[in-house]
Amino acid sequence: MKGVCILGSTGSIGVSTLDVLRLNKDLYDVIALTAHKNINRLYLQCIEFNPLYAVISDENLAKQLSIKLKDVASRTTVLSGQQALCDVVKLSDVNIVVAAIVGAAGLLPCLSAAESGKRILLANKEALVVSGELFMDTVKSNGAELLPLDSEHNALFQCMPSGYLTGQKADGVQKLILTASGGPFLNTSIDDLKSVTPEQACAHPNWSMGKKISVDSATMLNKGLEVIEASYLFNTPATDIDVVIHPQSIVHSLVDYKDGSVLAQLGNPDMKTPIAHALAWPNRIASGVARLDLTKHGTLTFCEPDLERFPCLKMAFDAQNAGGVMPAILNAANEVAVDSFLQGRLSFTNISNVIERVMNSMENQTADSIEKILQIDGLARHEASTLVEAI
Repeated sequence: MKGVCILGSTGSIGVSTLDVLRLNKDLYDVIALTAHKNINRLYLQCIEFNPLYAVISDENLAKQLSIKLKDVASRTTVLSGQQALCDVVKLSDVNIVVAAIVGAAGLLPCLSAAESGKRILLANKEALVVSGELFMDTVKSNGAELLPLDSEHNALFQCMPSGYLTGQKADGVQKLILTASGGPFLNTSIDDLKSVTPEQACAHPNWSMGKKISVDSATMLNKGLEVIEASYLFNTPATDIDVVIHPQSIVHSLVDYKDGSVLAQLGNPDMKTPIAHALAWPNRIASGVARLDLTKHGTLTFCEPDLERFPCLKMAFDAQNAGGVMPAILNAANEVAVDSFLQGRLSFTNISNVIERVMNSMENQTADSIEKILQIDGLARHEASTLVEAI
């Protein structure tokens, strides 16, 4: 049996991962579960999966969880804080780390997992967006395995040549093609976008996701982050990555080969498919996902993204082409802007305005250390917060 640590077990990716593990209890042992503040869900997960460790961000919540678990004679030791996240991924019993913490908060635990040579199932985009080269170098130098969980990147990985490992330059590949649903506002007039509410932005037509990722999907910044992520994962410049709108979310991405062949990975829009693939790779296990019946879907459509409607997508391409710390600046500004939008303090269309102004106001630098990256991240967040207050 392989030991699994789930960073962010109470979020949508974490819950789906546990669904897959529930179907394959003879293959995996849950060693550690972590959450931000959702103590009730984490408690129920600990009761069912009985991990050795549970980590929650707040010390007071950790004390409450510990008391509750002692009442049921659990084997689980409860810890708190970011250092505990970095510690549990290093445990000798842990073979697989599912990195599903949303935002830059997941960066240091991901780096710790890479330094420990673990198999990392990466759903946290920011680990690559914020510290791409540094993260990939850490994976390679410590013999870690990096497998993507995002449906698009997992699809690209599945369509790569036999024996391919992330970080390599794939032989014979011409372009990577990321598909995007277009989110809930694909056909909304640009004028109407000004009055979009958080509830509308979070109502994704195909995928069930957390609020932050749902808003990123609505602005298509999520797809822009995926472009940056794909650039590092597959050692491919952003100029060789295309984005195509595919509203049905059946074709999850495609690899265009030099000989004219285009390979695609298809499936129902359910995160349990890439999770099961990455858990068992190079083998296959049951995921519990309904079988794909193409006859029920009929027509599959594709079109180019409208960059006037989705300026965040263009800014992500610009950030990756600029390199250095610019992707980290983009990400930090976006996190502040999206959080402000969800709180009702910023309009939907001003999310892109904040990101653009922060990117234009900050000097690009080389991303040669985690300390510098985190410093730039903090400065970008401060600048974005100041702009939100001024708008």
